[in-house]
Amino acid sequence: MTVRRPARVARPRHYLMCRPTYFTVDYAINPWMNPADATDTDLAIRQWQQLHDLYLELGHTVDLIAPQPDLPDMVYTANGATVIADRALVARFRHTERAAESQAFLDWFGARGYQDVAMATQTNEGEGDYLLVGERVLAGSGFRTAPAAHAEAERMFGLPVVGLTLVDPRFYHLDTALSVLDRDQIMYYPEAFSAESRETLRALYPEAILATDEDAQVFGLNAVSDGRRVVLPAAATALADRLADHGFDPIGMDLSELLKGGGSVKCCTLELRHRP
Repeated sequence: MTVRRPARVARPRHYLMCRPTYFTVDYAINPWMNPADATDTDLAIRQWQQLHDLYLELGHTVDLIAPQPDLPDMVYTANGATVIADRALVARFRHTERAAESQAFLDWFGARGYQDVAMATQTNEGEGDYLLVGERVLAGSGFRTAPAAHAEAERMFGLPVVGLTLVDPRFYHLDTALSVLDRDQIMYYPEAFSAESRETLRALYPEAILATDEDAQVFGLNAVSDGRRVVLPAAATALADRLADHGFDPIGMDLSELLKGGGSVKCCTLELRHRP
């Protein structure tokens, strides 16, 4: 019997990225970072450039924020803010090593005429822990973003915020354990979440694609979807097959050098969502 795949529709997106000009790993603030392991900045730039160019080839718009010499993690722009309907809630980072990034993002949004821009008063790490699915925001906590920050996001965006608790330190941000594929479709790794949060996800998204530990360990869930094309780490081959089975077009990218800092495709991609 022929299985009928759902028709998926790609929609143009607007992204903010930061060239990893100063990328290195000289401190450890997540389990993936090891300053004893050598990093190759030139390789990181080449891999990042391929991702940047792919977005343009797919018809998306990409803006750039300037890298700063003392902020090697700025390449992970998804952590810098959450932007919904031209409202930007700028991150307040948990670790001092990244704290100065907040001002860089505030300045960037201010210089581009955003009227509704606010610096978070509670610890939150942008789209690392806030993911928009349709008309709700899934919000992670447990390692970085504080639960108290969820109410602040709800006030800022006027959307319901559903809190999810992460319990595996390897998946310290929500976007390492869950990916938004379309307005009503997600994929996630159940074991990264508390039992209560798994129940919440099962109730909200009974048709979600479930990832294995092998998928999650290669950061397969740190992916970016435009509704049809899903860009994800090339090593996540089994997850790519499951995406294809559900009607998506997976595109594998090698960001192995940037994974040394604890990030991959989604971490490097902040979506700028404009008012309808």
